[in-house]
Amino acid sequence: MKSFLGLVALAIVSLSTLGWAAEPDKDGFIQLFDGKSFDGWKINESPESWKIKDGAIVANGSRSHLFYVGDDKPFTNFEFRADVKTEPNSNGGIYFHTKFQPEGWPKYGFEAQVNNTQGDPKRTGSLYGVVDVLEKHVPDHEWYTETVIVKGKRIIVKINDKVVVDYTEPDDKVAGADFTRKIDKGTFALQAHDPGSTVHFKNIRVKRLD
Repeated sequence: MKSFLGLVALAIVSLSTLGWAAEPDKDGFIQLFDGKSFDGWKINESPESWKIKDGAIVANGSRSHLFYVGDDKPFTNFEFRADVKTEPNSNGGIYFHTKFQPEGWPKYGFEAQVNNTQGDPKRTGSLYGVVDVLEKHVPDHEWYTETVIVKGKRIIVKINDKVVVDYTEPDDKVAGADFTRKIDKGTFALQAHDPGSTVHFKNIRVKRLD
């Protein structure tokens, strides 16, 4: 009986922990970040590169990736949105169709680039290494919304309400050896790129489309 009651108590605690994300909003989006903790997220290398400040996740430090692990069901077709703000000369990224790995640049999935003024010419909104955006669409120090929509073989990236990438994967697309960059399924990850880059993320939400 004690063992059973203990399991019940654990279940109640688990449900209360996930309660903030349990119900979709009026548009069908579920929040992935509670604004105050890393519950549902897992950091790989260099955990000191991540902190939470003023309700936002702040990436600053040596290479590290923060993976969403709060849902066991992989994301295939979805609309993902995050509010993002960059400091000058900052590089970052939002990965999707990826999976946790303990170190290194994520091999699996795609990266939606975050970079307004850093030296890499691939700017915010790029589907990195697949469709590269060279035009700057938003300034540093200003919150904007980065949206990624995946449905079937099509990927759309928006900066605020502007479509900057509309990519349809060819039927004969083959995954790369170092970085797959091929439509599949998986989770999301945020990137801390280097000690000179500071990127803020908040209001991270997703709506499944399948």
